[in-house]
Amino acid sequence: MRYIPIPIFLYTKMIKKALIFLYICIIIVMATATFVEKYTDTTYTASYIYGAWWFILLWTMLTATGITYILKSKMRRWNLLLLHLSFLIILIGALLTHLTSYIGAIHLREGETTDKYFKRDTNEGMKQYELPFKIELRRFHIYYHEGTEAISDYASDIVITRGNTIKSGKVSMNNIMRFAGIRLYQSSYDDDKKGTVLSINSDPYGIPITYVGYSLLFFSLLYLLIDPKGTFRTLLKSPLLKKGILLILLTWGIGTPTFAVTTFPKETAYEFGKLYIDYNNRICPLQTFAIDFTKKLYGKPIYKEYSAEQVLLGFIFWGNEWSNEPIIKIKNGVFKETLQLPDYSSINAFFNMGAQGYRLAPYIEELYAGNQDAFHKQAGDLDDRIQLVLNVRKGTLLKVFPYTDSRNKHTIRWYAPTEALPVSIDSIHRKYIKELFNILYSDALTGNYEHANSLIWGLRKFQVINGKKSLPTITQTKAERLYNSFPFVSFLFMANLCLGVLAILWLIYGITGKSRLSRRTNRIIDVLFTATFVLLFGVLSLLLALRWIITGNIPMSNGYETMLMIAWFVQLSVLLLRRQMRLLLVFGSLLSGFFMLVCHIGQMDPTITHLMPVLNSPLLSIHVSVIMMSYALLALTFVCGFTAISIAMFDKKNRKMLEALAVLSRIFLYPALVTLGLGIFIGAIWANISWGRYWSWDAKEVWALITFMIYAVPVHTQSLPRLQRPMAYHIYTTIAFLAILMTYFGVNYFLGGMHSYA
Repeated sequence: MRYIPIPIFLYTKMIKKALIFLYICIIIVMATATFVEKYTDTTYTASYIYGAWWFILLWTMLTATGITYILKSKMRRWNLLLLHLSFLIILIGALLTHLTSYIGAIHLREGETTDKYFKRDTNEGMKQYELPFKIELRRFHIYYHEGTEAISDYASDIVITRGNTIKSGKVSMNNIMRFAGIRLYQSSYDDDKKGTVLSINSDPYGIPITYVGYSLLFFSLLYLLIDPKGTFRTLLKSPLLKKGILLILLTWGIGTPTFAVTTFPKETAYEFGKLYIDYNNRICPLQTFAIDFTKKLYGKPIYKEYSAEQVLLGFIFWGNEWSNEPIIKIKNGVFKETLQLPDYSSINAFFNMGAQGYRLAPYIEELYAGNQDAFHKQAGDLDDRIQLVLNVRKGTLLKVFPYTDSRNKHTIRWYAPTEALPVSIDSIHRKYIKELFNILYSDALTGNYEHANSLIWGLRKFQVINGKKSLPTITQTKAERLYNSFPFVSFLFMANLCLGVLAILWLIYGITGKSRLSRRTNRIIDVLFTATFVLLFGVLSLLLALRWIITGNIPMSNGYETMLMIAWFVQLSVLLLRRQMRLLLVFGSLLSGFFMLVCHIGQMDPTITHLMPVLNSPLLSIHVSVIMMSYALLALTFVCGFTAISIAMFDKKNRKMLEALAVLSRIFLYPALVTLGLGIFIGAIWANISWGRYWSWDAKEVWALITFMIYAVPVHTQSLPRLQRPMAYHIYTTIAFLAILMTYFGVNYFLGGMHSYA
C-alpha cells in the first residue's frame, strides 16, 4: 500500500480540532468538579479530580497539542510566543508542586520535641513521616482582645534544630516561619491550650518556577495593550468608531418598624463627638470611633434618625434598651441561611438565660480549633461585632482619659474608665476618671442634659491639659471632622461609575444612532463632562490631602489608602494623556471608579477591633480591584452583544452597526482579559505569601480560571475565523457572560468555599 502524505493544512486543522476538544473538556471537568465538591468535600475533589492522573494527562495533552499547533501555524510575534510560554512555565511549576511538594501537620505539646509530621494519604488516612529537623514547642500562647475572652491570635514559640544549626522563632496566625525549604504556619490548638497544631508546606521547586511564569505573564499581558502593532491598538484606530466615539470620548473626562430608643439629644452627642479617644493606636476625635462603630454594626454611618454619636452613647448609657434594637446587620451566606436569621438582628437575640447561654459559643470554639469554612468564618464575623458592643458597654474601648506617668514625663497614656490605673496617679485624678461616666449615667437617666454638657466640656479641658503633645493639632482635628462630615468615597465611586454607564450608553447611541449632533452641542457636552471629570479629580485630591493632614504621612500606608492613590494617579494620567489617546478617558474613569468602589466596600465594615493582618494586605486590595475592573469591562461586552442582537432582530440589514459594536466590544475585551489574568495571579501570589499555597482549587478560583479561558477564545481570531463575524462574536460574548454570573453569584450563594464570604 502506497503511503499518501497528509497535506500540512489538513494536519494543522486536525490539531486545531483536537486542541479545541481538549480545551472544552478541561473547562467542563473543572466546572463539574465545583458542583461535585459541594455535595462531597474538598478532599474528595482534590484527590479524585484535580489530583487525579487523568486530569494531569488532560492538561499535558492540551499543552502538547497547543505547542504543536503554535509550531505548525508558524507564530512569529515574540510577545505572543512569550505569553504562551508563560502559561507553559506556570503549568510546569504547578506539575512540580503536585509531584514534589508536600503538606502536613505537626502536633506538639509544650516542652515536647519531635521530628515527625502527619500527612493525609488518599487510601490509608493519616500517615507519619520524618522531618529533616527536630522541632520543640517551648510555649503556646493565646492572646485575647483587651478586657474580653475573644481570641485575637494564638502563637507557638518553637526551636528548630538540625545538626549544629539552631533557630528559634514564633509561629502565629499571621506569621509564617521558614526553615530548610519548609514553611510552618499556625493551624489550631488543643482544648486545654497546652498544645499546638502546626501546618507545614514544602515546595522548593514549584514556587520559583511558577513565579517566573507569573512574571512573564504579567509582562506579556500588559504588552498586549501597548504593542503598537497589536490588535488592541489597531482597534483603537478603527474608522467604524469615529462616528460615535468622538461624541463621547471628547466628552469623557472622565426591616421591621420598631419603637424609638433613648439616647442623648443630637446637640449633646455632637459635643461628645468632639472629645478625643485613643483609637487604633492614634488619638483622634471620638466622632471617628462612633462612625466606625455604627458602620461596623449597621453597615451605614447613621441608624434611623440617630447620628453615629447618638448610637454610641445609646449603647454606653442605655445598653439594655439598645441591645434589643435590630441594629446588627446579618450578612448573606451559609451561616445566615442555616440558622434562618433575619437581615438585621439585636444583640439579645444571641443570648438567652437558659443553659445555652451565648448561642455563638460552640461555633466560635470550633472556629478557633481550626474549622475555617465559610459557616464558621461568618460566625466569627458576627461574634466580632457582638464582642465590640459588649466592650463598649463595659467601657474598655473608651480610652478618653490621658495621663502622664510621673516616672516618665515623656510617656502619655490614655486610659478607659474601667482600666487599672497606675499607682503614681494622684487621688483627685483617679476619682475623676473612675466616677465621671457614673455621673454622666445619672444625668442620662434623669435627662439632665445641661449638666451632661458641662461634664463633657470639663472632660475636653482635662484632655487638652493632660493630653499635651499626644493630641492632634487644631488643623488635624478640623481636617478629620471635615473628612467625617462627607462620604467622599461613596460619592466618588458612584459619580465615576454613573458617568461611565451614561458614557457607554451615549457611545452606543453615537454608533447606532441615525442623527448627528451639531458641533455647538458637542462642545457644550465636552465642556460639561470635562468639567465634571476635573471636579471629581479635585474632590479625590481633597480627600487624599485630608488624610495626609490627619495622619501626617503620605496616604499610602495601607490597602485602603493605596487604592485611593492608585485612583488618583489614574485620573491624573487621564488628564495628562487624554489629548494623545482619548480612549484613556474611558478606561481611566471606569478604573478609578472601581478602585474607589473597593474602598467603599472596605469602609462599610471598618476595622475597629483587631483584624488578621492577612486581610489587610495591599495585594488583596489590588487583587479585588483588578478583578472587579475586569468584570465591569466584561459586562460591557455583554451590553454590546445584547444591543447588537437586539438590533439584528429588528434591522437585519444594518451590518455597519453590528461591526461597530463588535469593534467597541473587543476594545473592552482586551483590557478585561488582561486585568482578569493579572487579578487571578496577583491573588495567587497573595495566597502563597499568606498561607503557603498559591492555588487551592477553591470554587471561586476555579470559576475565575474558567472565565479567563472562556473569554480568551474570542481573541484568537486568526485560529477561529468564525468569531471574526460580528454576529457570531456577539452571540459568544453574550453567552459567555453566564460564566461571570456563575463566578460572582453562583459561587457566593450556591457553591460556597473559602471565597464565598470575601
